[in-house]
Amino acid sequence: MVQVGIISIQLLSLIPFPGGLLPDLVMLLIGAACAFLLAYLLTFAVKAFCYKVGWLDRPASRRVHIRAVPRLGGIAKFLAFVIASLLFYTPGSGNEIVIYWLLVAAAALMVLVHLYDDVLGLKPLPKLLAQTVAVIIILGPGGGVFHGILLFTFNNPIGREMMQPGLPWYLQPTLFLFIHPPSPDIQPSISLAAIPAVLLTWFWTAGMMNTVNLLDGLDGLAAGVVAIAGFFITIISFMLQQQSIAVLCAIFTGAVLGFLPHNWNPAKIFMGDTGSMFLGLSLAVLSVMGGAKLALAFMVLGVPILDVAVVMINRIRRGQSPLHYDKTHLHHRLLATGLRVKQICYVIYGLSFIYGLLALTLSGIHNAHFYKFVGVGLVGLTMATLIIWIDYRQRQRGVRIHLGGPEPAPVSENGGVDGPQASSDVQPDISSEGQVRAGDPNLPPQNLHDGKTSAARFPR
Repeated sequence: MVQVGIISIQLLSLIPFPGGLLPDLVMLLIGAACAFLLAYLLTFAVKAFCYKVGWLDRPASRRVHIRAVPRLGGIAKFLAFVIASLLFYTPGSGNEIVIYWLLVAAAALMVLVHLYDDVLGLKPLPKLLAQTVAVIIILGPGGGVFHGILLFTFNNPIGREMMQPGLPWYLQPTLFLFIHPPSPDIQPSISLAAIPAVLLTWFWTAGMMNTVNLLDGLDGLAAGVVAIAGFFITIISFMLQQQSIAVLCAIFTGAVLGFLPHNWNPAKIFMGDTGSMFLGLSLAVLSVMGGAKLALAFMVLGVPILDVAVVMINRIRRGQSPLHYDKTHLHHRLLATGLRVKQICYVIYGLSFIYGLLALTLSGIHNAHFYKFVGVGLVGLTMATLIIWIDYRQRQRGVRIHLGGPEPAPVSENGGVDGPQASSDVQPDISSEGQVRAGDPNLPPQNLHDGKTSAARFPR
């Protein structure tokens, strides 16, 4: 790990970034703008390449979009993030430089594995194994200690403000998960006591990757929500005087926003699993770097996270695998109420932004940890209210659309099985029978790509 740090510092020192010449805020804005521009331009290149080789996500009965669309937009975001961070990110003190390179390595693994998945398809188990390897990478085990990200401390919402000897453990301001390094500058050791922390880190990181992946069901939905989360993590990092982390978060946010114009409804390109896994992994790591941002990430993404949990619990209750494909996610339910894609994006964007503002406001008040805990509870209340409202709206429309039943997998042109769509194109008007209204002049033409039919398929 020491060699990794030395090599990374040498690589960064070869690039003439003006980190010491510009104020921190200016550097943050320039880095974000550069990442935005790179992602925006690189997406054109990725889109053209996909059309050239025929790597397109074609319409199928389990997809919403009705035209062939490229699905490798995540590559553009990853490249924009890496290039802009090499130019404008100046690592802070401690092991931050090591965490950065571990993140880049793990993200590169995710992009490569899911590039293969987006083109040829992978079963769930290999993808889960790849996610586990990525988590091991960001843990950074080596030399008997963890050099990367490890979740083993938590702010106690009912704890006292200051550490005091003699206080019972449940009143201490910080709770430790079985391991307690003697000082913050000493990395936690690799031991049996670290197993719960390792499992929690895996659960947080893999859970975030899969949450973003499942959120990517409508044009612009996942990219917009992740950009909002990145925006607030950037602000709170800057408020905590963590300028280097703030710049890195701003670059990440800029890369996501640069892709969004291409992905906005009607989408001209999808991010694919390459993009959703990169976004989820990066968001999980950035929310842990420097601390004090885990509750913020959970509040901004709380509704999608709870949606995934509710859907998987219901699948298990029905005797199905938690990975079973159906249309029971929140955005599917909102579609069933008659809302259009852009309206659904605005609703979920609005909720994410409101809770981001709430988390930001709570960060500056007395006993902030307790109020953030209350804020997380409000997210759960919001989710319950949404479910009740969706049920009410469906009753008002006179249509009870069955969501959650098993859905047979259609056979694609090449004999393979098509998975659910990664995103939607234009949400058409839906009649009471749930069918697309024929003759709608607002619908795009069925075929916008005149190239030869590709054998590539895009399972989910």
